[in-house]
Formats: sequence, structure tokens, C-alpha cells
Amino acid sequence: DHTLFLKHSLNGKITALIVYVDDIVMTGNDNVEISRLKTYLAKEFEIKDLGVLRYFLGIEVARSNQGIFMSQRKYVLDLLTETGMLACKPTDTPIEQNHRLGDNSDDTPVDRERYQRLVGKLIYLSHTRPDIAYAVSVVSQFMHNPCKAHMEAVYRILRYLKSAPGKGLFFSKHGHLEITAYTDADWAGSVIDRRSTSGYCTFIGGNLVTWRSKKQSVVARSSAEAEFRAMAQGVCELLWLKTLLKELGFISEYPMKLHCDNKSAISIAHNPVQHDRTKHVEVDRHFIKEKLTCGLICTPFVRTEDQLADILTKGVPSKLF
Repeated sequence: DHTLFLKHSLNGKITALIVYVDDIVMTGNDNVEISRLKTYLAKEFEIKDLGVLRYFLGIEVARSNQGIFMSQRKYVLDLLTETGMLACKPTDTPIEQNHRLGDNSDDTPVDRERYQRLVGKLIYLSHTRPDIAYAVSVVSQFMHNPCKAHMEAVYRILRYLKSAPGKGLFFSKHGHLEITAYTDADWAGSVIDRRSTSGYCTFIGGNLVTWRSKKQSVVARSSAEAEFRAMAQGVCELLWLKTLLKELGFISEYPMKLHCDNKSAISIAHNPVQHDRTKHVEVDRHFIKEKLTCGLICTPFVRTEDQLADILTKGVPSKLF
């Protein structure tokens, strides 16, 4: 991240500074260096020390003996107030199961600027709300020409947020720093162009740290191919996290686990001799095989009902959600 600056001192001490325009967060395990850095910054710039981090760019941070909790509760309530949805009837999922959202040329067009503004705010909200990631990725595909059905999908997300405005991310100690990921794909899920949707979520030390829901760039010819492309994206994320942890001074000796619920995709990853069946995913296949061979990752099978990335690829029923 080009806005993150690190300083390593003797005895494994580290100081981290991250900046966004004129907002700065400092952390680390070297209190002397942090105090020195604050003093230096105060000489160079006019700054104000706001103490322990509680609020940063719309994100609220709460601490307890159990861990750290991050949410955007005030941001959600302000958004509901702005849209007149504060007294709306809540819903239990952010998007319908088996929805058929597409480019509805026959549907009534809506105010494009208002639609783009609302979706933009929901995109920022998904920084602490992985539960709306898939729904937001769907509605953001119609920014150029939104219709009534698309706006109704946005309002459904807002009604879902009304049901639990204070949800967020909880980080606690679990006694380890293992890196794991779950990857999934919804084969040919888009009704517009039949492209699949990839989803992954990654955990460090048992805590959710990154996730993504994104339509694939090409049409997959089989469910195994769609899952395999999702696996490749998950491997890239794992490698990035491993590099980041190494810069922070944490080196993991164990292979990173990449959980997948498709046995064909796992088989392709382990078996380099698949010939014509896998020629169209050959680059991804060699990429994943290389990381498996050198022991950086392993690919345990996970049952579909235990696949955490499922909600990042499709609309699911409320009980499963």
C-alpha cells in the first residue's frame, strides 16, 4: 500500500504510519519511536493528536479485553436518514435469491446521478460490511444506465442495512497467525453475458481481513474453469498478505490454506497433465501449481455448506445467509 510507511528498529520493534490526505494513524510496538515521530511531525506541520483511535474516515473503532471492533454505524444511519429510509421495513438479506438483474432496456430509467451517488456510498460502506459485498458488486454494474429495477435493488440493500446498522468486523487473539482463504465461483451467473462471479475471503489468525466479489473478465466454459479462476485470484491475495506480514516482521512457516469446494479444480491444480481439458486456463494452472510445489499454499477441500465465500458469489436464502 503506497500510503503505508514502516520503520523497523532493533529488537524487532516496528512503527507504522498510514496517511489519507490530512488524516494519519500511527501504531506499532515501539512507544518511544511513536512519541519521537509525533514530536517530529509537530515541528514540521500543524497537527493535533486525537489520542487513541476511535473514528477514522467514517469507520468507528471500539476496544475491549476481548478484541477490537470496527463498524460504520453512524455512516449507515446518516445514509438511511439522507435517503428517507430510517423508518423503512427491514429485510433479512441484501439481494434476492436467483435475482435476474440485467440491462432492462424496456424498464423505466431513473436519475443516474442519484443512483451513482448511492452506489458509491455503498461501495465505501462495504469496507467493513462483507455481507453486502456481492449485492453492491451487482448494482455497481449498471452505473451507466440504471433503471427502476436496479434502484429497487439498491433500496433493498438499504432496507437490509436498517435491520442491523451496527454490524462490523471483530478482531481478537486466537493464539496463531495462520493465513487461510476461501474461494468460490458462481458459474455463468450473469444473465447479461454469462460470465461467472468470483468470490474470496481471507483470514489472518482467525480474523477476516480481506474479501472480494467480482465478475470474471472472460466467459468460463465449465464450472471447474470458473472455480479455478477464482482460486488464482485467491492465491494472489494470499501472496500479497504474506508479503505484507513479512514487512511487518511476521514470517509464517506453515503453508497457507486455500479452501475450495470444487474437487475438479483442486485436481487440476495438483495434476499438471490435463492437456486439452485445461489449455484455456493454462497460465493460472502453472501459477497455482508452482505455489503448491514450493509449499507456499495447500488446497484442502471444503463442503459447499461450509463454504464461507458462497455469499460473495450469489444471492442466498436467509437461513444460509
